Amino acid sequence: MISELLLSTAATFAPAAQTPTVPTAQAPTELAQTAPVADAATASDEGGDIIVTGTRVEGRSRLDSVSPVDVLSGASLQRQGTTELGAALSAIAPSIDFPRPSANDATDAIRPATLRGLAPDQTLVLINGIRGHTSANLNTNGTVGRGSAAVDLNTIPTVALDRIEVLRDGASAQYGSDAIAGVVNLRLREARSGGGAQVVYGFYDTQVDTANNRRHVTGEPTVTVSAWQGIGFGDDGFLTISGEYLKRQPTNRADLDTRVTPRRVTGRYGDPETEQYTGYVNAGTSLTDNISLYAFGGYQDRDSRGAAFPRIRTAASAALLDRAGLPDGFLPIINTRSKDINSAAGLRGDLGGFNVDLSFSYGRNTVDFRTLDSANYAYGTATPRDFRAGSVAYDQYVAGLDVTRKFDVFQSLNLAFGIEGRREGYKISAGEPASYGYAPAGAVTGIPAGTTVAPGAQGFGGFSPLNETKRSRRNGSIYVDVEAQVTDKLLLGLAGRAEDYSDFGTTATGKFSARYDLADWIALRGTASTGFRAPSLQQQYFTQIASVVTNGVPVLTGTFPSTSTVGTALGGLALEPEKSTNLSAGTVIRFGGFDLTVDAYRIHIRNQIGLSENISATGSTAAVNAQIAQLLAATNTGASAARFFLNGLATTTKGIDLVAHYRWRTQEAGAFDFTLAGNINDVKVTRVPTSTATLDPAPTLFARSRILTLEDGTPQQKVTGTVDWSLERLGALARVTYYGDVNQPGTTPAADVHTGRHAITDLELRYAAPRGAQIGLGVSNLFDVYPDRTIAANNSTGTLGFPYYSPFGFNGRYLYARVGVNW
Repeated sequence: MISELLLSTAATFAPAAQTPTVPTAQAPTELAQTAPVADAATASDEGGDIIVTGTRVEGRSRLDSVSPVDVLSGASLQRQGTTELGAALSAIAPSIDFPRPSANDATDAIRPATLRGLAPDQTLVLINGIRGHTSANLNTNGTVGRGSAAVDLNTIPTVALDRIEVLRDGASAQYGSDAIAGVVNLRLREARSGGGAQVVYGFYDTQVDTANNRRHVTGEPTVTVSAWQGIGFGDDGFLTISGEYLKRQPTNRADLDTRVTPRRVTGRYGDPETEQYTGYVNAGTSLTDNISLYAFGGYQDRDSRGAAFPRIRTAASAALLDRAGLPDGFLPIINTRSKDINSAAGLRGDLGGFNVDLSFSYGRNTVDFRTLDSANYAYGTATPRDFRAGSVAYDQYVAGLDVTRKFDVFQSLNLAFGIEGRREGYKISAGEPASYGYAPAGAVTGIPAGTTVAPGAQGFGGFSPLNETKRSRRNGSIYVDVEAQVTDKLLLGLAGRAEDYSDFGTTATGKFSARYDLADWIALRGTASTGFRAPSLQQQYFTQIASVVTNGVPVLTGTFPSTSTVGTALGGLALEPEKSTNLSAGTVIRFGGFDLTVDAYRIHIRNQIGLSENISATGSTAAVNAQIAQLLAATNTGASAARFFLNGLATTTKGIDLVAHYRWRTQEAGAFDFTLAGNINDVKVTRVPTSTATLDPAPTLFARSRILTLEDGTPQQKVTGTVDWSLERLGALARVTYYGDVNQPGTTPAADVHTGRHAITDLELRYAAPRGAQIGLGVSNLFDVYPDRTIAANNSTGTLGFPYYSPFGFNGRYLYARVGVNW
């Protein structure tokens, strides 16, 4: 396989930073890997602030870097009620948003995160500096990140992590596709000894106040059991094993259903029921004095069960429900089973004065779908209740060769270059016939002759053989990255990258960066770069017929490839890569225990990919409606609307990131760490695609709700203030996060649902011995804050009690205890 691939570098970084090559290098690693004690700091100080993201120079710190990089310790990720990596990261990194969608099919279970308000797939995720693979799931419903297939952050447990580095800068020229918004680099533990185990148990104690109901909820618990162990071998070899088990009961914040008498809660709206197992290993050892071997691997099995919209008895549905044997209605459950593999191995060492790193990685994600407690109306009395709905799979091979060397030019000059090859594959497999089709001829269905009933399991229709696909592509890339310390005060960087894809051709990107230290305590820095994101295989080839809720009403909608018969008839063309231009400028200030970084940015994205409107046979003139109806009828799927992916969007994002940190150490009162971090972000859609369809008038491809989701779907302001105190084995943390208003847009202004402006307060008390007991007691969302409730006029089904665009969710106050032991 490697011989078929061109090779490059988006993958690996400074060799010594990941795996020690001499015995003496391991000592500080062992110290850093012991579980955090009570007097550890919360920000970069705890995990060390030497970075390997955004630079290929060894020993560069985050405050000496030319681009803004957050260094988030593993301890800070674990000092909160959630054990989900995406949610934990969002709580402490103001540029990251992690909404909690509900009633949105598999997006409930595989939730995407955003950086700087951009699409989830415009952030590159690395594991130990090696490109991670995206989820096989494509977000097709009306959520933040609609139309994206992103890396599932929650496949990596926090217990397996040493720290996370977040590069808040465009970096396609350094690392390749997807790095338009920035890079998230997940750094795994490296330990030769020590270990720990803990249990985290939490539950909700909240007052739910929806438009039509007020109730007190206690319970809906979550339990997480995790452990890790460091094992040493040889002179410097290490094997670090981490494991986690999570069991979460579903939450429900649905409102009363006003369509039934008496009114009652018919839906389930909140977090899905989840059970998952995750294991990770990270290892490394020296083979010779100059060459070392490293490897890591992880596997997760996640079973999630989220609810679709309730099917209730109405005049229109009564006959269907009676024939299905469910006269009182039912609540379909969408069961997603995600199996995820991450693995990599490589050699690095010194060859002729060059640091050389050769790596190979493989990742795979498979999502199996089942629809439970449901019915296929087209089967009438013969309908099953549970359906195997098919599966999607994505896999990725990456081989990379990275070479670096420092030269005595100027004060120093670091040269890095490399090649990379990547092969991606995508597959859709059909479900059982009852999940998508009509009953076999001659079956007793109870449906009167001449009656037409749309086929498919209610809630989530299965993939049919017409949807089955198996596609792959290859790409090769080459890069060069130069960083020169010209004088004591001036640092310059220049990077360039060229890539060739088998499906759409070549692209090239570049980056220039500069930093000037005006004095020891203040520096100016800035970057200018171009970036790109290749259209994913999921966006190019995904196809399915599914119920899509539009203004509260489920509509059977087909998603078709842009080059399919339906796609081209409605104006679809072959997808092309997105392109970006990134500019940033900032300052770094530090003196004593205080440091401050302020960075302004402008990101212009052109030819952006979006998922079109749901084009139905009732949205235009009679002549056009007839043509659309005929086109959909020819698919023999029962779909009454269609959509497809297209290029042509343009957006401009402007914003400011600020991070201030002060360390105050006292003799008697203990140590205090104060952190204030904020993000102001404004996204504007500057161009929408125009239709190339032959229909006259051509259907609208990108309308109000899609535009406003991009512009207002994430907070324009987010500020987090944290105080972390410790005295010997005791510690406490207080965090307040302010979120600006988010708009969950409808098709008209009256249908918009706003979250409002809110502040969330978290508290935790802890006892931590370097070796021995670890105890934490805390509360997330102390004051039981909810987003603004959904008004009754915008909640015709009673299911959507609160907007699922809410950046802090809508579950309310959460109490938790963490008990563990270190050894």
